[in-house]
Amino acid sequence: MRISSVGEKVGPTPRSARDRGTLWVIALFTPVLAVLFLTVSGAFAESGLSGKVVDPQGKAVPSATVRLQTAAGLRLTATSNDEGRFQFATVPDGDYQLAAEAPGLTGATQRFTLAGQTAEHDVTLSQFAPQHQSIVISAKSVEPEVDLRNAEVFNRTLFTRDDQVLQQLNAGIDAGQHEGGGKSLEIRRFGFNLDHGGVNGGLKVMVDDVQQNQGTQGHGQGYLGSLKALSPELIEDVTITNGPFSAEYGDFSGLGVVHIHQRESLPEQFTVRLQGGNFNSGRGFLAFSPDVQKADAYLAYEGSYTDGPFQSPGRYRRDNFNGNYTRSLDDGEKIGFRLLFGRNDFYSSGQIPLDLVDAGLLDRFGYVDPSDGGRVKLGTASAYFIKTYDNGDTFKADGFVARSLFDLYSNFTFYLNDPVHGDAFQQHDSRLQQGLNAQETHIHKLFGITAVLVAGANFHDNEINVGLYPREGRVPTSVTTRADAHVTNGAGYAQESLSLLRGRLLLGGGIRFDEFHFDVADKVSPDQGGVQSAGRWQGKGNAAFTPSHRLPLTLHLNYGRGINSIDARGVVEMPNQPRVATTDFYQFGTSSNFGRLSVATDAFLIDHSNEQVYIPDDGSFEFKGPSRAYGYEAKASVAISRHLSLNGGLTKIANAFFKGGDHRVYVDSAPHFVANAALTMAGWHGWSGSLRMRAINHYRLDGEDPSIVASGHTVFDLGLARQLRRGVELNLSFDNLTNRDYYETQNYFDSRVTPDAPIVGRIHGTPGYPLTAVAGLTFRLRGK
Repeated sequence: MRISSVGEKVGPTPRSARDRGTLWVIALFTPVLAVLFLTVSGAFAESGLSGKVVDPQGKAVPSATVRLQTAAGLRLTATSNDEGRFQFATVPDGDYQLAAEAPGLTGATQRFTLAGQTAEHDVTLSQFAPQHQSIVISAKSVEPEVDLRNAEVFNRTLFTRDDQVLQQLNAGIDAGQHEGGGKSLEIRRFGFNLDHGGVNGGLKVMVDDVQQNQGTQGHGQGYLGSLKALSPELIEDVTITNGPFSAEYGDFSGLGVVHIHQRESLPEQFTVRLQGGNFNSGRGFLAFSPDVQKADAYLAYEGSYTDGPFQSPGRYRRDNFNGNYTRSLDDGEKIGFRLLFGRNDFYSSGQIPLDLVDAGLLDRFGYVDPSDGGRVKLGTASAYFIKTYDNGDTFKADGFVARSLFDLYSNFTFYLNDPVHGDAFQQHDSRLQQGLNAQETHIHKLFGITAVLVAGANFHDNEINVGLYPREGRVPTSVTTRADAHVTNGAGYAQESLSLLRGRLLLGGGIRFDEFHFDVADKVSPDQGGVQSAGRWQGKGNAAFTPSHRLPLTLHLNYGRGINSIDARGVVEMPNQPRVATTDFYQFGTSSNFGRLSVATDAFLIDHSNEQVYIPDDGSFEFKGPSRAYGYEAKASVAISRHLSLNGGLTKIANAFFKGGDHRVYVDSAPHFVANAALTMAGWHGWSGSLRMRAINHYRLDGEDPSIVASGHTVFDLGLARQLRRGVELNLSFDNLTNRDYYETQNYFDSRVTPDAPIVGRIHGTPGYPLTAVAGLTFRLRGK
């Protein structure tokens, strides 16, 4: 509902007959696809294969990925359960290669022949991989010191919003929509608000070794908007490092790393998913993955549209194209190519004043400025090469080129600064990126001790045209800031891991150096341009000790220094201020596995250095002094039965504050309690699904005034899937199952909603979606 003056209401804007292409696809092609399915079928022989995956000490390895492959090109994948067991029910007779891998262990391979009977083959994973906490989203339960989410989340859940992909990871991460569907999420973790991913330590997000955080970005440092081009059906696994503990990662890694790996092929040659729901929502996913010898490939398209629950329709349209081709050259050697293109257009209702909502002057899904929103286009081309040697060493190299265009239309303060024309502005970012990565993993002996050395180098180059423009409607009226920026980041690293006491003691250490080069040509004020450089060393260390192989308990000690770079405009304008901020992360934890129950706990202390933050909304600066946060985490998973498992975790911040000063000032705008849980059902009379919960507590929005707080929330989501027949699946999704009123993001600042209204310091919020129901059909045709 639009406000024309305080106390006066204007009715909702009528919904226009916008593009409803996705809904037409659902209506027209579902019957066609159903008929197509009935004409396509395949058959398998009655041989079967089962077994168990164990570690070097003979303990069960849950959540291991097991792949079965023939020379003719048949590929099947399974995941070990909480007891380490896996099964392939029906496979053709013939010669096979069985490969298994799991986080923290080096994979193993076996060869054998199946001949018309059920066979049993156990796999022992030997050696150990470089130490890091990871999450592989393909399991029923939590492995010690590893967060896990069930495979059903990505394979069978209907995502009504693209940002739910990141929300499902949880792991102490609180992510909320900041304004509109096409805009990057606001990230909060370990008591810090990271804005859109790049300040206060940062959360580094990678997709197939391509960094998603954009430095010197039009809207905010480390902006993560490129994730809108990610299709959940194409995700293979996700690794979450819960701190800057791996030397492989540099910029924006202070509060951890999320590394998303996409598939190289799909299990079926044809995959089609069509879904529709309330708020005029529709989505389609189509993929073709040919069955080619010595190659893996797919082409995929995702299209979606939604108006959301807003009185000013969101009109959020998204189109993504994704392709991969991987060719096996020789044993243990392959080369691949990826292409990605994404576009989105959207309108948003902005962050609305919550005092007006409470007073009944503004609907929770109302708006003040109906012109807010944005549009984005991006494309990435990448290539990669991997070689595995006979001794277990591996070498991999990859490179990418990316191009993006970004325009965001915002109005946070309405008429605060300009009562005549309003405070609306446009942020523009036109960017060309190039990157190269190379890494060698070497298994060797160091004074007779088994060791793994990981060494590599990274290069990332950004050429950016970035600007800020006042606007009326979506028409710019003048120029506030405009600059050409060239930012280069080169790095080298090495990390060594040792195994002692027959695997009961693991020790590791690493070192990394990042060099940054900032070159800015200011087009409005040339004297504010310039060239600056900065470099930072980052040390890493870890230890894991198991007192006895008979006692399922491991003690962990981790340390890492992470960095986050500063917007290049701020670096050259304020050269005497910090150019790169550092984060020192200390962690002590335990992990244990009691059969069906897995538990991991840790306590942490985080020290963040001085940081200069450039504010792209108005071209100003904010200097933040050194800060500290400390707290603890607990994660657990239990397999209740063959078909039912429960997992969950919580992160509690005991305190977060700025160090020094004549009085205590607290770090604000991030919750001090984040929890998640999931009750997951799999393979029960053809049904699978999960009931998921996410919760945060209320949190302060002002470092000195404890009365200014954002409200917390507890939200439940339900996803169900039912196999109707071979290759056809019914999917149902109910987000915000209890229809709770809540706000995903809340911020405190001054605003004036009309030209003659008073200036008020108030909380502004972005509402969470109400109950959202979606139904869909998934067709998986012609299995390989």
